Formats: sequence, C-alpha cells, structure tokens
Amino acid sequence: MNKKFANLQLHQMDSALTKLRDAHPPSRPGNGWVKAIRESLGMSASALARKLGVTPHSIAKLEKAEADEKITLASLRKLASALDCELQYTLVPRKSLEEILEDRAITIARERLRPISHSMSLEDQSVDKSASEKQLQLLAKEILDGPRRNLW
Repeated sequence: MNKKFANLQLHQMDSALTKLRDAHPPSRPGNGWVKAIRESLGMSASALARKLGVTPHSIAKLEKAEADEKITLASLRKLASALDCELQYTLVPRKSLEEILEDRAITIARERLRPISHSMSLEDQSVDKSASEKQLQLLAKEILDGPRRNLW
C-alpha cells in the first residue's frame, strides 16, 4: 500500500475513532443489553422467543451468554433485530492510532539501541541523556517512515 494512501487511511480512521472515544457510551448492564432492553419494553422471554422462532429456554441461554460475554455476533445481531435494535460493533482504541504507532516505534527503537547502549556503557563511552534521547527519536522516526508491518 502506498505511503500517502496509508497515511490518509490512518488519519480518516483516527478521526472516526476519536469521535467514538469521546462519546463515552454507557456501560453494558450486568445482565446484558438484550435482557435489559427486553425487560424495559415489558416483553417476556416467551414473546421474544416467538419472534425468533425459538424456545423461551433458548432466550434465557442467549441472555446468559451475552451477560457472560460468550455470545456470538450472529446471535446478538438476531436478538437485536427482534428487539427492533441495531447492533453496533466497534473497537475503540484507548488512544489515537497515531499514538499507538509512535509508541510502538519508540519501543522498537529502544530495543534496537539497548545492546549498543549497554556495550558503550561497559566501555565507559556512554552518551549523555539528551544525545541518547535524540538518537532514540531519530530511529523511531525512521522506523515509522518504513513499512508499518515492520512495527509488529
């Protein structure tokens, strides 16, 4: 993938994800969204089961699976549809994708410089802190400018 396109993709994804990260969606109810919404609608498990063509016992198992975080997306999508809801599935990074890449590049640069730094300190030729930091930043930038797959 060409670098300009990769950077544009990164920027666009970061922009979309920042909005989601800033939105602070509500926490999942302890018994799961399906049961919470179903009960809020005053719908019995039997009524939901009829809409899906399954048994009430199946609804109880699916609601427990959601609460235990073991439900499949396909099942959750069907339940959401039966409740006249939309399933929204997203992964929201804790920080920007750019920051994740920069942090990863710094980590790799540190790993690459560690043996050199150790060897120089053993020979009493260690570099001052600001020069080391500059070297670290330059190597991290070089790593970031290369193919992203090399970061992982």
